[in-house]
Amino acid sequence: MRDFADHFSRLAAGYAEFRPRYPDALFAAIAAATPFRERVWDCATGTGQAARGLVTHFQSVVASDASREQLQAASPHQRVRYVVARAEAAPLASRSVGAVTVAQALHWLDLPQFYAEARRVLQPGGLVVVWTYGNLRVDDGAVDEILGDFYTRVIGPFWAPERRWVETGYRTLRFPFEEIALEPPEMSAEWNLAQLLGYVGTWSAVARCRQVTGSDPLRELAEGLKAAWGAPREPRRIQWPIGLRAGR
Repeated sequence: MRDFADHFSRLAAGYAEFRPRYPDALFAAIAAATPFRERVWDCATGTGQAARGLVTHFQSVVASDASREQLQAASPHQRVRYVVARAEAAPLASRSVGAVTVAQALHWLDLPQFYAEARRVLQPGGLVVVWTYGNLRVDDGAVDEILGDFYTRVIGPFWAPERRWVETGYRTLRFPFEEIALEPPEMSAEWNLAQLLGYVGTWSAVARCRQVTGSDPLRELAEGLKAAWGAPREPRRIQWPIGLRAGR
């Protein structure tokens, strides 16, 4: 079992505030694909964005994460049980959940160990659903060009190797389950410039860049975006492509 890759404990507050919310249609599709609605395990839940969406369609959610700081920043819910635990050692009985989900975190896990654990806790015929979202799109113009340059040139050297799996929508990751078709809905948000910069500030490569260089790359990005954005407080539509895999 490899060491826990803790890229986000120090970013927990920003993660809870600025990470985008998943569309309810995603959770409705997951629930519709499994007959077991009593309990779902949301693995590597972070600050609970997916757990809060799942609980509207399942009776209860066990939301685990190896980072105590991330869980402390999560919003409580009476039917969500947050627990500090490694993805490879779930605090669950065998055959006790109808679905296992991993949102934007599969690339950080010890895959063979996690897959074995998912098989152990799932009811026969239960569902595994993993998804990730790629680079955002704003205007197909000046804003996207600036963000693209920031992503590749400014902080590109600071991305972990696992980022390549996000960029391919998890299609290149081993997924040893009987796959089913589950089309992800569109994910979008209406954000002003400060919200966009807050989100970018939660990227692991930004945190790594700050740590290594001692300077904040967001300052340069903010300056570059001011003219391209227009009125800073004016919201603009942000879109993310979702890459999803589901299987039994």
